[in-house]
Amino acid sequence: MKFCRILAVLLPLTLLGCSKQQDASVAEASPPSSTAPSIAADAANSDTPPPFDSSRAMQYLKEIVAFGPRPIGSVNHIKVEKYILSHLKSDEVERDDFEVTPSEGRFPIHNIIAKFPGTRDGIIVIASHYDTNWPLRTIPYVGANDGASSSALLLEIANQLRGKKLEGYSVWLLWDDGEESMKLPWFDPESLYGVRHLADKWQADGTSRKIKAFILEDMIGDADLNIERDTDSTPWLEDLVYQAAAKLGYQSHFFGRQMPVDDDHQAFLKAGVPAVDLIDFNYGYNDVFHHTAEDTVDKLSPKSLAIVGTVTLETVRLLNRQ
Repeated sequence: MKFCRILAVLLPLTLLGCSKQQDASVAEASPPSSTAPSIAADAANSDTPPPFDSSRAMQYLKEIVAFGPRPIGSVNHIKVEKYILSHLKSDEVERDDFEVTPSEGRFPIHNIIAKFPGTRDGIIVIASHYDTNWPLRTIPYVGANDGASSSALLLEIANQLRGKKLEGYSVWLLWDDGEESMKLPWFDPESLYGVRHLADKWQADGTSRKIKAFILEDMIGDADLNIERDTDSTPWLEDLVYQAAAKLGYQSHFFGRQMPVDDDHQAFLKAGVPAVDLIDFNYGYNDVFHHTAEDTVDKLSPKSLAIVGTVTLETVRLLNRQ
């Protein structure tokens, strides 16, 4: 795949199809700010990279895609939901089930939360949506990058957390549901159902106050991996992600471009939770392939899953050192 670098000037970004971005401008990313929490240099440089099995993650991705399009209320959606749960049988799992009534009728929404307890008071949430387009709104697509890549990533992160005593904050893995909308523009009231419901629920019961960081994974499998610096995300948390990437030698894949992105993390930002969106928004050779039939496995890479997976786990490790 052609590898593009963004020059240090303002560039227009033409987006085809449905967009998760409100502002289509792209700028050179600013350097990490000086407000990031301090971390002892000797501790930050002494550990080996976190383990992550990219081949297994890629296999999960392929198996999710093999179910086909997975809009809410569909047979395929139920199959993917059961698939995710089948890999979490030995874990503590919480379900957040409710119904929504968009213009097409009544549909069930099923958030899945796998909880891995830590020794420290506080929670780190790592999230991905697992649904694809709404029924009857557009041509069906399998969402290899947009939904399947990040859902598979979380399944492999679960493998790395399972059976271990977490010396730090608890880690909750969230597969949120009812994220997609097929109206133009992408963001409208009939979208982001799962995260908006859960953000409200956790704010009401006090859980939000315990969340130290909300890390969203979205469209992270692109073989030409370039994670955006989202201008709406929490700056110090983005700085911490960049620190993790630099420590692992992956900094060239992070924050070469910056833009505001409307995505699942916004509901938690509004609730006062520090949040970061790890997303390669400019996905495709010359077009944006998400929300189209072109979003297929052949454009993805296990190396990209490994990069984002290890950087995410390293970010968790750095958060625990604050």
